[in-house]
Amino acid sequence: MRVWLALILCVVLAPGARADCRLALVLALDVSASVDVNEYRLQMSGTAAALTSPRVRSALLGPGSVPVSIAVFVWSGPDDQALVSDWVAVDSEAALQRLAAEVDGHARKIVFDGRTAIGSALIYAEALLARGPVCARRVIDVAADGETNAGAEPEAVPLADITVNALAVTGNQLMDHGDAATEEGPLTRYLRQSVIRGPDAFVELAEDYRDFEAAMTRKLERELDGRVFSDAGPAAGLRMRKRR
Repeated sequence: MRVWLALILCVVLAPGARADCRLALVLALDVSASVDVNEYRLQMSGTAAALTSPRVRSALLGPGSVPVSIAVFVWSGPDDQALVSDWVAVDSEAALQRLAAEVDGHARKIVFDGRTAIGSALIYAEALLARGPVCARRVIDVAADGETNAGAEPEAVPLADITVNALAVTGNQLMDHGDAATEEGPLTRYLRQSVIRGPDAFVELAEDYRDFEAAMTRKLERELDGRVFSDAGPAAGLRMRKRR
């Protein structure tokens, strides 16, 4: 039975074959103690707005598009993860609106402590992917405004055939001078060196939570577009913008 299942999966995911799902995407949102009530609301409403923005909607639901499946959860310390929306096959406007409403309406029911456990969030996300749909690509998106200070180190978490991207809420870490294409703050550097991995992995930047919607929109557009980015050096896979 297992042999037949393996053969079926090979056919489904073979080059040139049409998969039932082109992308399984997990959105992991940071709700540790550094995220206050207003920032939490900006993060959730910003994610919902990004999902339903015109260009993201077009990438998800355009003519001939193979569906994308999305799951969303919030995370903080090693044992602090909460599912916001279980797997949704975004194959219609109704499905997209339902997903966005679940994210936007999610209440912060758990009071998370001050620990930041990105490695534990990756383990939780991998478990979601393991029980999720079979898709041509698997991606974990980690939004964070701080480095890991508890739980497993992110680089120690084995993730086979999974791309990890990050959204860094940098606060005052952006530089006000110099070449914006090559500078990076400590959080961005940490995420690039210790968290992101896999084909075309990148870090997207939000200057603060007021910029979260725009940053999430850019990140989703890039992931859904399927463009290939080369590893051209220390700034590869990194979108850097100067503070306005």
